[in-house]
Amino acid sequence: MNIHTEQFLIPGNAGQLQCAVNHPDPELFPKPTGLALVAHPHPLFGGTMENKVAQTLARTFVSLGYVTVRMNFRGVGQSEGVHDAGIGETDDMETLLQHMRQRYPDLPLVLSGFSFGTFVQSRLHQRLSATGVAVQRLVLVGAAAGKWAMPDIPSDTILIHGELDDTIPLQAVFDWLRPQDIPVIVIPGADHFFHRRLPHIKKIISDLWT
Repeated sequence: MNIHTEQFLIPGNAGQLQCAVNHPDPELFPKPTGLALVAHPHPLFGGTMENKVAQTLARTFVSLGYVTVRMNFRGVGQSEGVHDAGIGETDDMETLLQHMRQRYPDLPLVLSGFSFGTFVQSRLHQRLSATGVAVQRLVLVGAAAGKWAMPDIPSDTILIHGELDDTIPLQAVFDWLRPQDIPVIVIPGADHFFHRRLPHIKKIISDLWT
């Protein structure tokens, strides 16, 4: 993301996983606000942790004072293994969380993802909640409704979607959220990758953060 990005490898169930962490400005945040994990879009369609939406999410959380960490899913970059349809990727994200908890055991946790990454993070949130692990907030951009079996999510989840998304149609998101009675913020004119609309993502999240 920038020269201050710390790259590292951790062992996963299918081999080494390539990760990157960014820290908030210590002058602005002598103590970090929390820990944020960001998940990237589908690895079989070019998704990496350097994806522009994933980087926008990372920059947003860094600006809010969060230690922010991303990971290349299996088979991407230096991460070993092969794509596992979100199942192994959820395990890997939990492994990353456990690694980061060794460094930051008490910081509030945020889970965030884009597209396929929303499926992974929603599953991880479901898993953590079932075991009593607290998650401060779930932030989903381009939620993968209709593509994968998205679980139910908390009512305070921040959801952002593009009006003109032809990869994950807005109607599919409405169909998923309607039984849960959860709203979604729609960016007019935005496509799936939020071309020329990335600043809106940061502003929406920052304005809603409490």
